[in-house]
Amino acid sequence: MSGQSGNSSAMIDGKTSRSICEAVGQRLQQSLQPDFSQLPDHLRDLMDALRRQDCEMRSR
Repeated sequence: MSGQSGNSSAMIDGKTSRSICEAVGQRLQQSLQPDFSQLPDHLRDLMDALRRQDCEMRSR
């Protein structure tokens, strides 16, 4: 560890931190996305509507 101090905390600004958190969250959502194919059609439609509303809220 030549050239590095024992303090491993790096300072990043709020915008960068938020971007990192959003990217990690998106990847987690993709990798942990449940399989809704076994749900009844009506419940699957409701889940799709909820997902669309969630996306609309994030884009605002």
